[in-house]
Amino acid sequence: MKNIKLKHILYIILGLAAVFAFDYFLLRNTIKDDAHNHEHEQEEKKPEAEAGDNSAVKEVELNEAQFKASSIELGTFSMKNLSEVVNANGYTKLPPQNQADVSVHMTGIVKSINVIEGQYVKKGHVLATLESPEFAQLQEAYLTSKSNLEFLKLEYERQKILSDENVNSKKVFQRTKSDYDIEKSRLASLDRQLSVLNLSKKSATSVMALTSPLTGYVTEVNVRLASNAEVGKPLFTIVDNSKLHVDLLVYEKDLQKVKEGQNIRFVLTNQDNTEIIGKVFNVSKSFENDTKSVAVHAEILNPTKSLIPGMYVNALIDVGTRQVQALPADAVIRADGREYIFVLEEGHEEAPHDEQQGHKHDDGHDHDHDHDATEGHNHDDGHEHEEEGTTYHFQRIEVKTGTSQLGYVQVTLLQEIGKDAKIVLKGAYYIQSHLVKSEGGGGHQH
Repeated sequence: MKNIKLKHILYIILGLAAVFAFDYFLLRNTIKDDAHNHEHEQEEKKPEAEAGDNSAVKEVELNEAQFKASSIELGTFSMKNLSEVVNANGYTKLPPQNQADVSVHMTGIVKSINVIEGQYVKKGHVLATLESPEFAQLQEAYLTSKSNLEFLKLEYERQKILSDENVNSKKVFQRTKSDYDIEKSRLASLDRQLSVLNLSKKSATSVMALTSPLTGYVTEVNVRLASNAEVGKPLFTIVDNSKLHVDLLVYEKDLQKVKEGQNIRFVLTNQDNTEIIGKVFNVSKSFENDTKSVAVHAEILNPTKSLIPGMYVNALIDVGTRQVQALPADAVIRADGREYIFVLEEGHEEAPHDEQQGHKHDDGHDHDHDHDATEGHNHDDGHEHEEEGTTYHFQRIEVKTGTSQLGYVQVTLLQEIGKDAKIVLKGAYYIQSHLVKSEGGGGHQH
């Protein structure tokens, strides 16, 4: 009986030991799985955090064809005065001495027209020819007067000698002298008339050449063949744009800041943002009509052939000397609530294809599949891989912008770049769209 009780006690002790052992192993596996899961979550969060920290720093790769097709322009910062300035609007203008309306002094029939609108002509160039019998009559009168004058001159000299020797009377000598002086004056008048009409003084002709009074461009042709050219009516208009200047309208509150000799910068309102520079040479002393603005005249220091009178401009008059780093407004793009520029990476070498496409798994899992088979890359499939030529790598750099004027904006770097770094001045939006497209399609990203 006693042995039976000891057996029961032993069985109970063994049963309790088995229960404790099972609970121990179960609790140990649970703790181990939790720890493994926690480590796996930390590993997943780590690259996500790193990606979040480096979200602003991204690279874009363009091949040579993409680079040329996008018309990307590279450059660096420009030092601009964007704050100590006076804003003004105005227009390009020509002084009166560089404009000409060509008309005639005598009526005539248009025989030929030798120019068209927009044509460049030099001073003295024949614009048209006119025909009239009056031209021949005027030349005939000149030649007749010239011949008479030669006779009267000889007669005057002969009568003077006789008068000095008291051979003839003083009255005859005085009459001869009077006729000589009158004919001399008549010839001089006819000579000036022929010069004004641009008619020959050697022979009589009924055709007159109408010439350009200055070098410039023909802007108007108000005549037709066989039409009658009327006195005082403009037949042609010529302008010389070489002396083009800018008239800026400055309001009363800014008038005291503007002085002669100050530099100006302006762009054409309806053209591209090409910056043109000039210098103030005169400030008007009266208001323009009822606008309460004063005209400020500025010469253009780097004129272009595209400038013509009457173009509207937006200008800045430099009244201070504080300059800041600036870029064209198109060089700065906005994405995810931030502002960026793109910088060309110098000396970037493209990694070999296998290194770019290869994957190395260090997560402790065994992979039995072959990479080339999975990715569909077979380098021994008989196909030759052509080189794509030069590739361009651009890095996106975060910046902060400030004052913006005339298509330029103040830029402060939030990341350091090289002193001689080449910044994308034109084409930044194309690169950004390529970056977005690559990210959306799982493209190449560093």
